Amino acid sequence: MLDSFDEWKFLAGLGIFLFGMFMMEESIRLLAGRSFKIMIRRYTGSRIKGLISGMVSTAILQSSSAVSLMVLAFVGAGLMSLVNAIAVIIGAKVGTTFTAWIVAVLGFKFKIDAFAQPLIGIGGLGLIFLSRSERYVNVSKLCAAFGFLFLGLDFMKTSVEGLAASIDLSALPTLGLWAYVLAGIVLTAIMQSSSATIAVILTTIFSGIIDFNQGAAMVIGANVGTTVTILIASIGGIPAKKQVAISSLVFTGGTAIVALILLPILFWIVKDLFGLAGNPVLGIAAFHTLFNLMGAVIFLPALPLMARLLKRLFPEKLTVLTRYIVNTTPKVPEAAIAALRREIWHQLELSLEYIAAKYKLVPKKRQREAEHQSSGQILGYSIHYSDLDFLHAEIFSFYAKIQEQNLDEAEARQLEAIMRSSRSIMNATKNFYDLLQEIEDIGNDDNPFMIKAYSGFKERLQELKTLVEKTAKTHDDPATAEVLEQFFARVEAADKAFISGCSKAVAQGRVREQEVTRLLMANRFFTQSNRMLVFSMQGLDKAYEWAVSDHQGKA
Repeated sequence: MLDSFDEWKFLAGLGIFLFGMFMMEESIRLLAGRSFKIMIRRYTGSRIKGLISGMVSTAILQSSSAVSLMVLAFVGAGLMSLVNAIAVIIGAKVGTTFTAWIVAVLGFKFKIDAFAQPLIGIGGLGLIFLSRSERYVNVSKLCAAFGFLFLGLDFMKTSVEGLAASIDLSALPTLGLWAYVLAGIVLTAIMQSSSATIAVILTTIFSGIIDFNQGAAMVIGANVGTTVTILIASIGGIPAKKQVAISSLVFTGGTAIVALILLPILFWIVKDLFGLAGNPVLGIAAFHTLFNLMGAVIFLPALPLMARLLKRLFPEKLTVLTRYIVNTTPKVPEAAIAALRREIWHQLELSLEYIAAKYKLVPKKRQREAEHQSSGQILGYSIHYSDLDFLHAEIFSFYAKIQEQNLDEAEARQLEAIMRSSRSIMNATKNFYDLLQEIEDIGNDDNPFMIKAYSGFKERLQELKTLVEKTAKTHDDPATAEVLEQFFARVEAADKAFISGCSKAVAQGRVREQEVTRLLMANRFFTQSNRMLVFSMQGLDKAYEWAVSDHQGKA
């Protein structure tokens, strides 16, 4: 029997599947603009909406695994809450019962994995021909990712088709119903498709190999077996993804236990109440829908409690990035403002370390880790863009608490200057983050002028990083203001030199006009980000001067 198992094809399928999952989550995160977030929240904004969305989308796609994987990606991208994600998955389990009705009534199964190759083809061509539009590039990545996801599933499924086909269900009648439940779990886990298992069950019932009761037990097992896909997809994921995966297992497992306990009642409803005793094929479809609806009714009200328990079981590992305000009370404005100013210098250091890692400016001994994690690392822990976002939120919260105190005019002026600096740091960091792909594309061009421009961007960024590292250590030095003025002058000179160089290159035919437009737009955002960071440092330095002056005045 094991001779029928192609282990290398299975491993290749697993690898392609996990790569597709990673690619899907990344593309969704990059596409997650305001309108996209509004759409997701509108259709999954409550438990009921989530349930209905899961049912409808699964009925259309004919794959609860596909919907569950997309939910996993949305949760991983931070677009969907845990409670609503579980509701969508529950809806997907109900929606997948539509497949049984199609097979029972029409005698065929719609295979979504047949779309894998067209999706990969469309996505790949889109990456090449639509490369100038960041949005279309990410849409193309999403198409390709979805294709890879189902190509991997198809590889895993076909690698064990011979093994699944060699399983003889006729050997099971002498065993109890538990054996049929286990058979349903195993078949679905092997074939990576509950729809395929349902088709096998309906075929064997139609052929008289097993009866309705045994087929119903296998359907329960098939429902549990669908969780294997989402559990695989959560491997190595963030805690939120593990929470969703375990919730799927809890729902399907809990529903299976309740259904097994209530089997005599469910059999009576299908056979006698619905009058399907003489049509076991349709009876299985009705049973499949009935026990999933029962599970939804039981679990939907308990979702908030389930979510709380899962968050305790798999807590988010939040990195505490605040260094100065974490143990400072906002009730003493003078001390709080001083701590906040130092915290924003710390925010600046972290942001530049993160940007340096994204642009591969970190020392060589740490470059491999930075490339792998797409994050920065400082003081022994890794940071991601979401960490910087959270840090900014913590800073703003502390700022709001200081504002509630009785501030004098000088303190209020310092506080506002400090917070403007924090906002400038966050805006500049986002600009550098959004600009990365464009600059990388410039560096991958075969035009020598484009490659030189790419190197120039990295050199200018390295200068900025060096300035921040130096100034953050000596920010109370009276000479800081002059150092920042000199650097700002270099930023402006570099901007003018870049524009002049592009003008000469076009005139000499060393670069095409379309390429120059890309270069000038990239340079514009790059220069603006440099300016914002210099302004932020100047604001922090000015706030310090005001604090010293105010303190001397009070003395």
